[in-house]
Amino acid sequence: MIKFSIITCTYNAGEFLQRTVDSVLAQTYPSVEHILMDGASKDDTLSIIQGYVEKNKKENSPHEIIVHSEPDKGLYDAMNKGIRQASGQYLLFLNAGDVFPSDDTLSKVARVGEEADPLPGVLYGDTDIVDTDGNFLSHRRLSPPDHLTWKSFIHGMLVCHQAFYARADLAKANLYNLDYRFSADVDWCVRVMKSAEEKNVSLKRVPYVVVHYLDGGMTNKNHRASLKERFAIMCRHYGFLRTFFMHVWFVFRAVLKK
Repeated sequence: MIKFSIITCTYNAGEFLQRTVDSVLAQTYPSVEHILMDGASKDDTLSIIQGYVEKNKKENSPHEIIVHSEPDKGLYDAMNKGIRQASGQYLLFLNAGDVFPSDDTLSKVARVGEEADPLPGVLYGDTDIVDTDGNFLSHRRLSPPDHLTWKSFIHGMLVCHQAFYARADLAKANLYNLDYRFSADVDWCVRVMKSAEEKNVSLKRVPYVVVHYLDGGMTNKNHRASLKERFAIMCRHYGFLRTFFMHVWFVFRAVLKK
């Protein structure tokens, strides 16, 4: 049975964390560890986490919960700490406010993964965007292709970070680059997919919505800086000329849609 390591990084996330931990607790799939990496929150984040731990025990859930609360160097440093802690075959990141669409989401993902031998390097699915009350807003603008490779991201981040289940051995060999402040997730996904190609293992699409993603986040709040950083990351992986002309196409396409 595939074991999933769910990593949730928090800092003063009390406003949205409860629904995320409730969503994990509700998963009927048994082989789960939930790693909560907290950056020494000052709000009620830790009390919510403690209540979650107690409820997990009370309900005799088979899920394992691992909690660390200490200062870190930012979100991506916390994510790297979570990766190092992970003991599952796959790991995924679920931020405060993000939830699974249904109680059997992980069961659906596991079934797709277990169909392949060897285990795919990445399992990936679709994403819906929700508001702060958990209400559906839209399907994510970029949709994942049926056949994904690391070269696919030249067209943008086609798979939402929270819908990207990385095989743990590949993730541990490709930690987040802390030189990037806003878009290290793009670089990380590309490097994980490159490693999968080098090992000749597949990237497998899960034909379901696998996450409800909370609208907003660090990248959206730092949009301009994020775009600059993404351009540099794409140049690194795809070359300057290809990246430049692809961005010209992005602008042209946006004008045509107006």
